[in-house]
Amino acid sequence: MKSYTTIEDINKDLKRLNLERQIAWEEMKGIKHEIEEDLRPYNWMNTALSAGKKYGILYLIRKLFRK
Repeated sequence: MKSYTTIEDINKDLKRLNLERQIAWEEMKGIKHEIEEDLRPYNWMNTALSAGKKYGILYLIRKLFRK
């Protein structure tokens, strides 16, 4: 536990802690925005389409080399 000798020490720590809290809050808002972007249906469609393209191409290559 930290012991304080002056009111200035207390105020300095309070300011530092308030800034740390504000930074953490802004980081959480950024993470929330990223999660919202990732969960949008448009992004799911892009992921599904890219996976479909990859497996479709692999399927065609297999068919070509089996004949």
